[in-house]
Amino acid sequence: MNTPTPAYDKLRTELREIGILSSIGSLLGWDQQVMLPEAGNPYRAGQMEFLAKLIHERSTSGKLGDLIAAAEAEAGGLDRHSDAAVVARDARRGYDRETKLPGELVAEMAKTEVLGHQAWVEARKNSSYASFKPWLAKWLDLKKQEIACVGYKDHPYDALLDRYEPYETAAGVTKVFESLRDELVSLVQKIAGSSKKAPIEIMERSYDVKAQEAFGRLAAEAIGFDFTAGRLDVSVHPFCSGQGQGDTRMTTRYHENHFNDAFFGVLHETGHALYEQGLQKEKYLGEALGDSVSLGIHESQSRMWENLVGRSRAFWKFFMPKARNSFPQTLNGVTDDQWYAATNAVQPSLIRVEADEMTYNLHILIRFEMETALTSGQLGVDDVPAAWNEKYKKYLGITPPNDAKGCLQDVHWSAGLMGYFPTYTLGNLYAAQFYDQATKDIPDLEQQFASGNFKPLLGWLRENIHQHGRRYSARELVKRITGTELSAQPLLNYLRGKASEVYGV
Repeated sequence: MNTPTPAYDKLRTELREIGILSSIGSLLGWDQQVMLPEAGNPYRAGQMEFLAKLIHERSTSGKLGDLIAAAEAEAGGLDRHSDAAVVARDARRGYDRETKLPGELVAEMAKTEVLGHQAWVEARKNSSYASFKPWLAKWLDLKKQEIACVGYKDHPYDALLDRYEPYETAAGVTKVFESLRDELVSLVQKIAGSSKKAPIEIMERSYDVKAQEAFGRLAAEAIGFDFTAGRLDVSVHPFCSGQGQGDTRMTTRYHENHFNDAFFGVLHETGHALYEQGLQKEKYLGEALGDSVSLGIHESQSRMWENLVGRSRAFWKFFMPKARNSFPQTLNGVTDDQWYAATNAVQPSLIRVEADEMTYNLHILIRFEMETALTSGQLGVDDVPAAWNEKYKKYLGITPPNDAKGCLQDVHWSAGLMGYFPTYTLGNLYAAQFYDQATKDIPDLEQQFASGNFKPLLGWLRENIHQHGRRYSARELVKRITGTELSAQPLLNYLRGKASEVYGV
């Protein structure tokens, strides 16, 4: 911790007040998706529009610009990773981007996020892309305006991606997929041709929804989620939202005949929530030291708990007796080996959030290719369903039977979250590389899981990732923790091991 300076302290005060306003917006967004009566959406859109305009005015004010400049001058001779230097640098980065965006555009996007979400919910329910198409067209227009304002060096998509994964580019993401695509397609094909089959039907038996909810809460609490400082609710699309210190909210959705959807969804969102609860928001709300590094790093936390922990033998050695107690008739006669194989089954599917580890990144590749084509003008909104279906046939060998299970399955486009999807695959890579290092630093980690002790891993994550906020960039953090650059090898090694263990390939 460096010695505080007058400009640094004043900048922190201003950023905190802006952070409070943003947290109010986050709360309104949670309420919209979980509690808001349908008739309240138009008014909520107006509320969000007004709040976005207010936040933008504070985030682009001359006062803030002067405070940033003064803080930069004071931090000029400090180490770049010192508190003052990090806060000033991150504030400058945000200020420079926001000042390029007109307030009217920001307000219009906030309003469209509410109305677009409502339209998506109805369109998905009716499996009608035609009813959602005007909203996608509007979002594409708004995003192209944002791209024009922000600017880019190589590809229009860079301007959108950078908001979620700072310093990353479409070219960088393309290299990531190139290092994964052929190997993943090959593994999926080998598994499809294997004589060994996972008993997927176990996951499609009848699981009482109330019992699912209780079991999910039990698991979330066991791995570290503090329910006195958070909630678990139901929404159309699962998400996690951190309002501030002591208030982290997550959602899932339940299906009686699909255990994986809710349970692993809960583990996934709990991973996000543990990160939110580990950030020092009480002390650093609104500034870099109290915020997550990137959405890719955020996703690394959720995918680690969902997959590397939650689908491991050690995890189920502890939780299987509890599962049998929660679902006695459903799991009658199911062996530990059968359950492990079922939880790690590989089967190309239509829905991203229900996808297995092996095929998941192919779902993201499809979305990445769709978004880069949309933003560059190579693909029009009229052609989205056909292009979507064609890519699913190409990469996964299946064709969506309708729009609900096709291009309407994800909530992201309804909220204008273009540039977001690649962070999921980056998160998978980060997760595997971090977990590989964690097992080296804590050699008995999985034995701890088997006894129900998940504190060593959470403590490792708190120490190495959560406490630092945005002090390091995503790539810097990977290098700092693991000693090597970001690589696809830890993830591929992990997936190959699972394929060999479950399918003998």
